[in-house]
Amino acid sequence: MKFLIIRFSSIGDIVLTTPVVRCLKKQIATAEVHFLTKSNYSPTVSSNPYIDKVHYLEQSLQEVIAQLQLEEFDYIIDLHNNMRSFKVKEALGKKSFSVDKLNVRKWVYTSFKWNTLPDLHIVDRYMKTVESFGVKNDGAGLDYFIGEEDRIKEKDIPTSHQAGYIGIVIGAALNTKKYPFLKLRKLCELIDHPIILLGGLEDADEGERVAAVDTIKIYNACGKFNLNESADLVRRSKLIVTNDTGLMHIATAFKRPVISVWGNTVPDFGMYPYYGDNFLRNCGDKPPYDILEIRNLSCRPCSKIGYDVCPKGHFKCMELIDPKVIAEKIQYRLSKESVI
Repeated sequence: MKFLIIRFSSIGDIVLTTPVVRCLKKQIATAEVHFLTKSNYSPTVSSNPYIDKVHYLEQSLQEVIAQLQLEEFDYIIDLHNNMRSFKVKEALGKKSFSVDKLNVRKWVYTSFKWNTLPDLHIVDRYMKTVESFGVKNDGAGLDYFIGEEDRIKEKDIPTSHQAGYIGIVIGAALNTKKYPFLKLRKLCELIDHPIILLGGLEDADEGERVAAVDTIKIYNACGKFNLNESADLVRRSKLIVTNDTGLMHIATAFKRPVISVWGNTVPDFGMYPYYGDNFLRNCGDKPPYDILEIRNLSCRPCSKIGYDVCPKGHFKCMELIDPKVIAEKIQYRLSKESVI
């Protein structure tokens, strides 16, 4: 059976599809798994051994549809479920299964603050698209594969950090998902441990201003490494402090302890840290992650994605998260009893 899985973006969303990819490939003996995504997300899928072929959307949707029509797929698994994926499904004319994005319920939640969402992680909603094939969640969690060429070498990071470090993800797709600069700087002052700041080129300047707190303790890696190299820095870390970002999901793929900080978005949307049942069973009564959020704000969640600035102007959802609380969580996670 030949499957086409569709997920155009973004980093975290693609990583969250990996249980579907793996379970399809491993549980159906004849499965040939193809994946369609945007070309700029190639690092997230290019080394995945459970994907037989990747197709990339670059400029023209019609061009990629023409290429896909030559493949003669049997089934389409649509894990994006937007207008573009609809056009692909319509053009290919094959039986398809689409994820329920629960957009109406999310709109009700963000508009009226009535939470009618099911207590179900997005991974489990993704898995429902393949259950009619007898495919079940294997409990192994997320995957992320890094080619040897992108592995971090000792010389790539300061000597002071080679014995271990905390990774702090300072970037996010939108500002209302980002822990504020002054809070972030205070957090780094409180942490008595080597720190590597993680983010893209767009975060480099802010990273330099944060690192100025202590240029020996804090190494600003923002913009200095590609995505897979940054993922390898996550893999090598003792733990990760992160906003609601793709690197959070990469951290859970590598089974790193995570302290996740939430602003205008909420874990109730179903995209909180996901480790898989197999790993969680070994954690006993100590989950491998902490969620820090300000609950019961009348304005939260204000969006299922985020904004460049707080619509209310006060940004309480992040401003009220105390750096001291995060520092205490870090210290607990670094204690001998709680490190994974």
